[in-house]
Formats: sequence, structure tokens, C-alpha cells
Amino acid sequence: MTAKKKEPAIEGWFTMDSDKPHLLGSKCCDCGTFYFPKQKNFCKNPSCSGEEFEEVKLSRTGKVWSFTNACYKPPEPFVAAEPFEPYTIAAVELENEKMTVLGQVVEGVNVSDLKAGMEMELVLDTLYEDDESEKITWKWKPVSA
Repeated sequence: MTAKKKEPAIEGWFTMDSDKPHLLGSKCCDCGTFYFPKQKNFCKNPSCSGEEFEEVKLSRTGKVWSFTNACYKPPEPFVAAEPFEPYTIAAVELENEKMTVLGQVVEGVNVSDLKAGMEMELVLDTLYEDDESEKITWKWKPVSA
């Protein structure tokens, strides 16, 4: 049996570098405001009228801002593994950009394991598999784990 092809669950949102993955965002060329997902049309900063953006790799590390659990299967278009297994979600404030990015936490880390201010790092993990491929997404992992 051959290994399934690993593909990003959402194309263009993160790098597929398994050692040091990065979320791919954008930065306003006028005011320096960061966005994730990428902003392409106009800067949403009320004091800026910029319309040009550069793609940037966002910080791989940050601190837990908030967290919760997902005990129900999200509705479509989200695709979850079957049978559905509850998982933990964390909002992590990125180290350099100081923006908060929501994401699943790696399997085995529960709400009871997290606390506000805890150091986290971005990793890649399987979101789900279909007949042809393994769909990969970013997740948050405690630095100490």
C-alpha cells in the first residue's frame, strides 16, 4: 500500500514545511497592519487607505489568549474525521505581529492542560483523510509538550 499524498486542507494559508511551518498572511505596504488570512483588496485599518499588500510568513510562536473545546461536529463546509472526536481550540497571539489566530490544538492536549499566556508553537497535523490524500492543517502545540 502506497502512502497517501499530503495536501494542504486550505491552499495558500500555510507552508507545508513540516519542520518549521508558517501561516501565510499579508502586510499592508502603507501602514504595516498584518492580516490572516491574507487581505488583498484594501486595508481594514480605519486610519489607512492602503490597497497594496505583501505576502509574509507569520510568527510560528505565540501565547494563548483564550481557549475552549469543540464537543460537536462543525457544520459543512468543515470536514472532520469520522467518527468525530472532540478537540481543543486555542486563540494564540502571535509573537511578532500581536494578532490573534484561532486553530485546533494537537491531539492529547485538553482544555484542562491550557492556561492564558502559555507559550505555543505552530505545527502541521492531519485534519482528515479521504481515499486519495491526507489533508493537512496547522495546529497549536504547547512549547513544553
